[in-house]
Order: sequence, then C-alpha cells, then structure tokens
Amino acid sequence: MKYQTHNETEVDTNMSHLQGYITADYEELVDAFGSPMRYGFDDYKVDAEWHISFADGTVVSIYNWKNGRNYMGTQGMDVQDIREWHVGGFSKITLFRVAEVLNKQTVTAAA
Repeated sequence: MKYQTHNETEVDTNMSHLQGYITADYEELVDAFGSPMRYGFDDYKVDAEWHISFADGTVVSIYNWKNGRNYMGTQGMDVQDIREWHVGGFSKITLFRVAEVLNKQTVTAAA
C-alpha cells in the first residue's frame, strides 16, 4: 500500500481523533514511517507523532499520549520504550492501514 508521511508532504490531520491503539516498537514505526515529527499536536502530552496519508485518501496519526517524558518528566517513558501507540484518523480504517504496513495481526479499537 502506498503512502506518504509528514517527512515527504504536509498531511492534514486537523479534526481527526482517536480510533484505537496498536502495539509496536518505536523502531518499527521509524522503520516504516521515518522520523517522527519534532513536535506533535500537543507538545506537552505527546513525545513522538507521525502523520501519514495513504493513496486511498486515508489520513492517520500515530502518537503516544501522556506516558512519555514531556508529560510525566523523569517518571515518563523514553520513546524507545513505548509499546502502545494511539492511532488517530477519521474512521476505523486507519487502524487497519497501520496494521497492514507494520504487518500486525491485531489492533484495538477505541470505545
């Protein structure tokens, strides 16, 4: 599946919202989507964020939320240790697009 990230083009995730979660290593995300954005949509609550636009128009954001050093200080996790990531977008299809790229069998939808 073809896609572009924020490293290649501007990806508008405005008004997207949490769709679910995916378990992945930080390095898996970097290998698939390149370096994360330096600053996410909420610098205080997010340490790493990727914006992805798929060829079919699906827009995705992947980010950690309130579990890293930005939010928790020294009690927070280093991004390299984070394993559960939030997946945002405009529909649940975002979860399956990310799972497909990362070759994951399961994703967890948000309630």
